[in-house]
Amino acid sequence: MNHLKIYNQRRMKTRFLLLLLSILILLQYPAMGQADVSSSTHWYNRSHFNPASIARDGFVYVFSNVRRQWTGIEGAPTVYTLQASGFSDEHQSAYGFSVSRDEIGLTTASNPTFQYAHRVGLTPQLDLSLGMAAGVYTRRVNASLYDPVIADDPALDYSDKRFTSPDAHVGVELQAKHFLAGFSSTHIFALWKQDDDFLISNHRYFYALYRNSDSEVYNITAGIQLANRRNLTYVEASSIVRFKRPTGLLKGPTELFDIGFTYRSVPELTLITGIHLTPNMRLGYTYDFNFSSNINSNGTHEIILEYRIPLHVSKHTGLPWYD
Repeated sequence: MNHLKIYNQRRMKTRFLLLLLSILILLQYPAMGQADVSSSTHWYNRSHFNPASIARDGFVYVFSNVRRQWTGIEGAPTVYTLQASGFSDEHQSAYGFSVSRDEIGLTTASNPTFQYAHRVGLTPQLDLSLGMAAGVYTRRVNASLYDPVIADDPALDYSDKRFTSPDAHVGVELQAKHFLAGFSSTHIFALWKQDDDFLISNHRYFYALYRNSDSEVYNITAGIQLANRRNLTYVEASSIVRFKRPTGLLKGPTELFDIGFTYRSVPELTLITGIHLTPNMRLGYTYDFNFSSNINSNGTHEIILEYRIPLHVSKHTGLPWYD
């Protein structure tokens, strides 16, 4: 009787999340506003734009990164993010939080959110995860940073400004042993704030990844993503190889380091590297080569640190680190 009650509760929860996501997809239309934070390492952690991706059993996951864009250009973007999540087998749900800070010129934007994802088993080897995140988005314009050519230029507004709005993201993700695909819509409250140029605009993400860790010597990840904001759409493709050392033990091989590349239709090429400091801690670095004639000599650097606390072995791969 208890099993039937739990099953019915999960069905109701799944139907509610699917209905909410469907309504939000139908409401999509162009919106003004600022762009989402940029990252070259989202292939490792998609939770910033899709909360459904935190439904990963086997460990508690912590991810942080710092991105300095277009080095050498004054006021160029600098992004800081921190995200952590864990999965409950009893409720087949994941809980987490994410905080990002984006500094560009005179402005600073912050976006803290709480994340939730519920996973539904469609088949023994295929899961559907439905996720949502809720928080606030704030942007401050710091007028004290003005450095005008004409001191006390009357054309400039020297008063500080702060803009705040509730914020939410929704998404779905299909998860299998060698394949996953997802769709998400971020900053959905911006759909009703078309004329607010200081807050964030709605973004849509579609992606698909192939991954294989069957080899004792390497893992392979290859993926493609489409991102859309208002009338701007770009596509990126990525391929990453993670090398391993066979141990002959039941725990499997030891993961050593990664190398890979991402190409964006901006156009931009990214070198992706990483090394495992311990079996559960990884340090990564990326460098973006932008082919724009104006900034091709100003590279973009990104450093990431991942830490995972293993809880049990994942049903898909047998390797808690890989999922």
